[in-house]
Amino acid sequence: MTASERLAALGLVLPEVASPVGTYVPAKRHGDLIYTSGQLPLVDGALLAQGNVGQREGDVTPERALECARIAALNALAAAAQAAGGLDNIEGILRVTGYVASSPGFTAQPAVVNGASGLIADVFGESGRHARSAVGVASLPLGAPVEIEVVAIVRS
Repeated sequence: MTASERLAALGLVLPEVASPVGTYVPAKRHGDLIYTSGQLPLVDGALLAQGNVGQREGDVTPERALECARIAALNALAAAAQAAGGLDNIEGILRVTGYVASSPGFTAQPAVVNGASGLIADVFGESGRHARSAVGVASLPLGAPVEIEVVAIVRS
Protein backbone atom coordinates (compact mmCIF):
# COMPACT_ATOMS: atom_id res chain seq x y z
CA MET A 1 0.00 0.00 0.00
CA THR A 2 1.39 3.43 -0.92
CA ALA A 3 1.57 6.40 1.43
CA SER A 4 -1.19 8.18 -0.47
CA GLU A 5 -3.40 5.05 -0.24
CA ARG A 6 -2.77 4.83 3.51
CA LEU A 7 -3.58 8.53 3.87
CA ALA A 8 -6.87 8.04 2.00
CA ALA A 9 -7.68 4.96 4.10
CA LEU A 10 -7.33 7.19 7.18
CA GLY A 11 -9.88 9.55 5.63
CA LEU A 12 -7.26 12.29 5.28
CA VAL A 13 -6.07 14.49 2.44
CA LEU A 14 -2.99 16.64 2.31
CA PRO A 15 -3.97 20.28 2.89
CA GLU A 16 -2.77 23.22 0.82
CA VAL A 17 0.69 24.29 1.97
CA ALA A 18 0.51 27.49 4.01
CA SER A 19 2.25 30.47 2.46
CA PRO A 20 5.29 31.62 4.42
CA VAL A 21 4.85 34.75 6.53
CA GLY A 22 8.57 35.57 6.34
CA THR A 23 11.67 35.08 4.27
CA TYR A 24 11.73 31.29 4.16
CA VAL A 25 10.19 28.40 2.23
CA PRO A 26 7.83 25.69 3.57
CA ALA A 27 10.33 22.96 2.61
CA LYS A 28 13.78 22.75 1.08
CA ARG A 29 15.21 19.82 -0.83
CA HIS A 30 18.92 18.98 -0.74
CA GLY A 31 19.87 15.82 -2.60
CA ASP A 32 17.60 13.05 -1.39
CA LEU A 33 16.52 14.90 1.76
CA ILE A 34 13.72 17.38 2.34
CA TYR A 35 13.73 19.63 5.40
CA THR A 36 10.45 21.27 6.30
CA SER A 37 10.07 24.54 8.11
CA GLY A 38 8.16 24.29 11.37
CA GLN A 39 4.48 23.65 10.66
CA LEU A 40 1.65 24.76 12.91
CA PRO A 41 -1.73 23.05 13.49
CA LEU A 42 -3.52 25.17 10.92
CA VAL A 43 -6.83 24.02 9.43
CA ASP A 44 -8.15 26.24 6.64
CA GLY A 45 -5.80 29.01 7.77
CA ALA A 46 -6.87 28.97 11.44
CA LEU A 47 -5.14 27.41 14.43
CA LEU A 48 -6.87 24.33 15.81
CA ALA A 49 -6.07 25.62 19.33
CA GLN A 50 -4.08 28.40 20.97
CA GLY A 51 -2.15 28.62 24.20
CA ASN A 52 0.26 26.67 26.31
CA VAL A 53 -0.16 22.98 27.04
CA GLY A 54 -0.60 21.86 30.61
CA GLN A 55 -2.93 20.93 33.44
CA ARG A 56 -3.87 24.42 34.64
CA GLU A 57 -7.24 26.11 34.08
CA GLY A 58 -7.26 27.61 30.58
CA ASP A 59 -4.37 25.50 29.28
CA VAL A 60 -4.64 23.46 26.10
CA THR A 61 -5.11 19.90 27.32
CA PRO A 62 -2.47 17.31 26.43
CA GLU A 63 -5.13 15.39 24.49
CA ARG A 64 -6.03 18.45 22.40
CA ALA A 65 -2.33 19.19 21.90
CA LEU A 66 -1.80 15.62 20.62
CA GLU A 67 -4.47 16.29 17.97
CA CYS A 68 -2.71 19.57 17.15
CA ALA A 69 0.54 17.63 16.68
CA ARG A 70 -1.25 15.29 14.22
CA ILE A 71 -2.52 18.27 12.20
CA ALA A 72 0.88 19.99 12.25
CA ALA A 73 2.49 16.73 11.06
CA LEU A 74 -0.08 16.50 8.24
CA ASN A 75 0.87 20.05 7.25
CA ALA A 76 4.56 19.08 7.35
CA LEU A 77 3.87 16.09 5.10
CA ALA A 78 2.06 18.40 2.67
CA ALA A 79 5.10 20.70 2.53
CA ALA A 80 7.46 17.74 2.07
CA ALA A 81 5.21 16.22 -0.61
CA GLN A 82 5.14 19.51 -2.50
CA ALA A 83 8.96 19.62 -2.52
CA ALA A 84 9.18 15.93 -3.52
CA GLY A 85 6.67 16.17 -6.36
CA GLY A 86 4.08 14.08 -4.52
CA LEU A 87 3.61 12.10 -1.33
CA ASP A 88 4.50 8.80 -2.98
CA ASN A 89 7.89 10.21 -3.96
CA ILE A 90 8.77 10.25 -0.26
CA GLU A 91 10.49 7.04 0.77
CA GLY A 92 10.16 7.70 4.49
CA ILE A 93 10.70 10.09 7.37
CA LEU A 94 14.15 10.36 8.92
CA ARG A 95 13.55 12.80 11.78
CA VAL A 96 10.76 14.69 13.55
CA THR A 97 11.25 17.64 15.85
CA GLY A 98 8.27 18.71 17.92
CA TYR A 99 8.04 21.92 19.92
CA VAL A 100 5.36 22.15 22.60
CA ALA A 101 4.42 25.49 24.16
CA SER A 102 4.43 24.35 27.77
CA SER A 103 2.99 25.75 30.96
CA PRO A 104 5.33 25.68 33.97
CA GLY A 105 5.73 22.16 35.30
CA PHE A 106 4.40 20.43 32.17
CA THR A 107 6.76 17.59 31.26
CA ALA A 108 4.74 15.36 28.91
CA GLN A 109 6.06 16.86 25.66
CA PRO A 110 6.93 13.38 24.28
CA ALA A 111 3.31 12.24 24.76
CA VAL A 112 2.08 15.28 22.82
CA VAL A 113 4.55 14.77 19.96
CA ASN A 114 3.38 11.14 19.77
CA GLY A 115 0.46 12.61 17.81
CA ALA A 116 2.85 13.54 15.01
CA SER A 117 4.82 10.31 15.22
CA GLY A 118 1.65 8.23 15.17
CA LEU A 119 0.29 9.96 12.08
CA ILE A 120 3.59 9.53 10.26
CA ALA A 121 3.73 5.83 11.18
CA ASP A 122 0.13 5.41 9.98
CA VAL A 123 0.98 6.99 6.62
CA PHE A 124 4.42 5.45 5.97
CA GLY A 125 4.37 2.22 7.96
CA GLU A 126 7.82 0.94 8.87
CA SER A 127 9.52 3.60 6.72
CA GLY A 128 7.83 6.21 8.89
CA ARG A 129 9.83 5.17 11.98
CA HIS A 130 12.08 8.13 12.75
CA ALA A 131 14.47 9.76 15.17
CA ARG A 132 12.76 12.45 17.24
CA SER A 133 13.08 15.29 19.70
CA ALA A 134 10.20 16.68 21.78
CA VAL A 135 11.06 20.08 23.21
CA GLY A 136 9.15 22.26 25.65
CA VAL A 137 9.23 25.98 24.90
CA ALA A 138 7.71 29.10 26.47
CA SER A 139 5.70 30.10 23.39
CA LEU A 140 5.32 29.47 19.66
CA PRO A 141 4.30 31.62 16.68
CA LEU A 142 0.69 32.87 16.68
CA GLY A 143 0.18 31.30 20.11
CA ALA A 144 0.23 27.77 18.65
CA PRO A 145 0.48 24.97 21.20
CA VAL A 146 2.62 22.77 18.90
CA GLU A 147 5.03 23.13 15.98
CA ILE A 148 6.35 20.16 13.98
CA GLU A 149 9.19 19.88 11.48
CA VAL A 150 10.32 16.81 9.57
CA VAL A 151 13.24 15.56 7.54
CA ALA A 152 12.01 13.30 4.73
CA ILE A 153 13.89 10.95 2.41
CA VAL A 154 13.05 11.20 -1.31
CA ARG A 155 12.90 8.06 -3.44
CA SER A 156 15.87 7.65 -5.75
